[in-house]
Amino acid sequence: MKQKLLITRRLPDRVLDAARARFDVTLRDRTDVLTPEELRAALRDYDAVLPTLGDLFRAEVFADVPQPRARILANFGVGYNHIDAEAARAAGIAVTNTPGAVTDATADIALSLILMTARRLGEGERILRAGKWDGWGPVQMLGTHVTGKRLGVIGMGRIGKAIARRCHYGFDMEVVFYNRSRVADPGLPARQVEMDEAMAADFVVVAVPGGKATYHLIDASVLGMMKPSGIFVNISRGDVVDEAALIDALQAGRIAGAGLDVYEFEPKVPAALMAMENVTLLPHLGTACLEVRENMGMMAVTNLIAWVEGQPLPNHVNP
Repeated sequence: MKQKLLITRRLPDRVLDAARARFDVTLRDRTDVLTPEELRAALRDYDAVLPTLGDLFRAEVFADVPQPRARILANFGVGYNHIDAEAARAAGIAVTNTPGAVTDATADIALSLILMTARRLGEGERILRAGKWDGWGPVQMLGTHVTGKRLGVIGMGRIGKAIARRCHYGFDMEVVFYNRSRVADPGLPARQVEMDEAMAADFVVVAVPGGKATYHLIDASVLGMMKPSGIFVNISRGDVVDEAALIDALQAGRIAGAGLDVYEFEPKVPAALMAMENVTLLPHLGTACLEVRENMGMMAVTNLIAWVEGQPLPNHVNP
């Protein structure tokens, strides 16, 4: 008999086919996150769960299901801050993720946000589509030059390094970075510095993992380290940044602009952010390429198959 698997959001057909070949799959074909009732039912009624961003498996959820049927949460995504991995382990439930598959696509989005914000591309398209463009002029929509500027990366893991490579080798940017642990080989000419020096770069990109250790890592005091001409980009997790503090810094003109793909309370985006033309807003598109999402899904399925077969889990995050 096949193990019962709950997939909490629709995935690419290739992934669903692979999962159905090995599991008795229930597909929750909706885009909203699991409700509190559904979270508890997932642990109670299924052998395995393939959750994703926003499915909040917090400590209280595990506490409410003291003898869960589920034995693995194979997360779709590299970030798993929506899952209390320690509480899951205490409940006897393994947690896996999908690292590596997301690196290049997420780095590409970071570069998109840098360019869109610096060169006012979103604002320009809105003007054109509204029929308000009167023609080219020498001082029309002057933005910020990117080539040759300094990049500050907060978090020099796989994604941080991929962003740094693109900026250094593609745009001749000087790279400095802040990382909580020592990075012996950043893979390119780059200097590891303290937070204040990294935040004082021309462009700052946050690429740390989400979770308790990085919650509001970027708060008002850290944003205060930026210079007025600095542009801030976040492609990590929304709650890494104190969103209210970011809005305040933007409205007060203490930083020049921001490019965001993630939000503290997504899918809710503050009206204050949407009202500012110097802010680029994307609907969490970091990994939104078919081949990337397929690779993520297949990695999650590989973790599930390893669990069924009693093999070591390739991407076990709470051993």
